[in-house]
Amino acid sequence: MTPVAEEKAGENAGEKAEQKAGQKAATRIPHHHPLRAEAVRGFAPSAGAAVLLTLGAMLAGSSARWQGGWAVTASEVHNALLITVPLAAAAGCWQGGRERRRGTEELWGTVVRSPLVRFLASAVPVALWAAAGYLVAVGLALLATWPFSQGDRPHLALLPGDTVAMAAAALAGHVVGRIVPTRLAAPLLAMAGYAGLGVVASGHSGSGARLNPAFPVLDSLEPVWWQPLAMAVWTGGAAVAAALAYAARRRATALLPLAAAVAAGALLVQSGDGLWHTDPLVRRQVCDTSTTPAVCVNARYAGMLPQVRDALSGITGKLEGVQNLPVRWEDRAGEPGADEAELPMLTPFGWSVVRGRLTDPRQYAWEAVAALEEHGECADPRVRALDDAVEHYLAPSPSEAYFDGVDAHGTAAQRAERRKRDAARDHLASMSERERRAWLSAYFATAGRCDTKGVPGL
Repeated sequence: MTPVAEEKAGENAGEKAEQKAGQKAATRIPHHHPLRAEAVRGFAPSAGAAVLLTLGAMLAGSSARWQGGWAVTASEVHNALLITVPLAAAAGCWQGGRERRRGTEELWGTVVRSPLVRFLASAVPVALWAAAGYLVAVGLALLATWPFSQGDRPHLALLPGDTVAMAAAALAGHVVGRIVPTRLAAPLLAMAGYAGLGVVASGHSGSGARLNPAFPVLDSLEPVWWQPLAMAVWTGGAAVAAALAYAARRRATALLPLAAAVAAGALLVQSGDGLWHTDPLVRRQVCDTSTTPAVCVNARYAGMLPQVRDALSGITGKLEGVQNLPVRWEDRAGEPGADEAELPMLTPFGWSVVRGRLTDPRQYAWEAVAALEEHGECADPRVRALDDAVEHYLAPSPSEAYFDGVDAHGTAAQRAERRKRDAARDHLASMSERERRAWLSAYFATAGRCDTKGVPGL
């Protein structure tokens, strides 16, 4: 081989080696989708963390009010949309104004991707992260409720519609961020969203309330099966229509999601109060009939029955053999029946019950005795004196000793009143079992009446 041929062969071999090296290097360089880059390294994870931390802080601050009740937990996380939806919209708005703040709008206009693709690559990750942050917070709330639940089941019917509302708010906020040329757009949108949702929610009725994804829901209500789907189409369709109208080359494509949103909104508005129904479990109760009166608690909190029965055991033991008593303490919605007394309230949580436990069994027992007497609005001094003696015997109020001490060191009239109360209490306690049963039978015959006719004095 001549020197010239050898030189050309060497050059060809070098070029081939360089091409192979370039190909290997190209295979080592990862080609990530724009969505992945935005979702992993951009602002989107911070938006999801903001939603998670905000909702988590709200739930932690009010945990005594919902922890232990599945329906209350579902109502609490849904009603938090009043805060989280404007937060998601503000996050989307801030992301939407990013290129304007960086001064790269003209540069992005020169890339090959269409405006809609660029819009979605920036907006979708924030929407997904905001929804994910909400879902994680809800999951943690359900886990926090589970160890203290006293019955019922998780209520997840509203979750799909609420999650879509979070994503839709972020997407719509992104459109606002692209359109409004100011750094204050995000905080102003958050404040406007909070005010708007709050004003509509305060109406409690009307078409606006039915279209409001953050409409406050009582824990005793459940949506009809299609309400969350219709709400998802309403909020999601409106947000997608806004995005297409802004970024799509053929803006007429926005008409399809807009039509779906209008149809879903019309269905929500026209259904009126038919969107909600009372949880059937609210009307049921579980009872312990081994005592007199029987003790019943709402079926949603069936696990509370042993605690309530134990708290009232001192009363039911002393009432054995007494006549004219109600058949049971009841715990259903509405007024008690003619032969029933109302059980002291277990709900709302945070007062009598916190995390599945009675906070003050003595106070609870005293309230149960007052429910048996039914003399709450009676001002007759003799009736009040007899009520005090019966309450002292069956279940003294935790504050009784305090007020007795005040009267003992008060005016002459207060000291005299204290001596009368003590004498009546001592008289009832000193009776024989048979005499006391007869006296209590006569006393409970006056339940609900402001008179003491037929009741011997003490």
